[in-house]
Amino acid sequence: MLPFRQVDVFSRERLLGNPVAVVHEADGLSDEELAAFARWTNLSETTFLLTPTVPTADYRLRIFTPGGELPFAGHPTIGSAHAWLEAGGVPRGEHVVQECAAGLVPLRRLSSDPAAAPGGTEPVPAPGATTPVPGGVSRLAFAAPPLLRDGPVDDDLLARLTAPLGIKPADVVDAKWCDNGPGWVGLRLASARQVLALAPDFAAIEQDTGVVGPYPEGGECAVEVRAFCAPHLGITEDPVTGSLNASLAQWLAGDVLPSTYIASQGTALGRRGRVHIEKTTGGTVWVGGDAHTTIAGTIRI
Repeated sequence: MLPFRQVDVFSRERLLGNPVAVVHEADGLSDEELAAFARWTNLSETTFLLTPTVPTADYRLRIFTPGGELPFAGHPTIGSAHAWLEAGGVPRGEHVVQECAAGLVPLRRLSSDPAAAPGGTEPVPAPGATTPVPGGVSRLAFAAPPLLRDGPVDDDLLARLTAPLGIKPADVVDAKWCDNGPGWVGLRLASARQVLALAPDFAAIEQDTGVVGPYPEGGECAVEVRAFCAPHLGITEDPVTGSLNASLAQWLAGDVLPSTYIASQGTALGRRGRVHIEKTTGGTVWVGGDAHTTIAGTIRI
């Protein structure tokens, strides 16, 4: 029997974020067992906490979709760090350091109001706390990893990306490769309303595609984001996506968008995801969100 948590990520509100299944102490599991359990959970991602192989890392993480393994993903990174801390993990240094196939990813605690999570009574931990309050909300942020591929999107690919979304290339304000592991291509539309109106033909999507559009100024959120996935991942639309928001921020923050902003995601799926973006003067993009455990117990694989 192995310790297990299911963590809701990127929302302070119960059951309105993106869940990730986290298996602790997973060193003894085979690749086949990891993949089989991820297929069984049928969540967008399932993660496995293992002993690190790098001295500066606090833990090693493997990330699986129902269709296979990813080198990096954002909401599993935040959710797994929350689970590791809640289980008693103590960082070696100032930040939590996650080892994954994409490299070392630092995470830091963000300050948040000392109030209960909506729908619950658990206090939010103080910004300097080492571990989250069990069952409570923690806000964590990871440093966006370097892009594996960026640059413009050629006309042929743009046409193939837009057709399944029911729009034309002329509807796209700008497009760019935003690949930090999963393979994202980013499309910028003129408004959040257009993003929410998309009705994709999911079976025809051939490339992981992120779409972003701005809200009118003055609201809580600067943009609406949607993440459409190629069929081989075993999911169609990801509710709230840290990796995509990280790469979109590397593209847009401090230029098209403010250096600090909140992105909304999951609205079209009945979720209320909130992704907190900060681009520092040095150019580092921090991607933050709330996390709270919804299921805790043990599993047999």
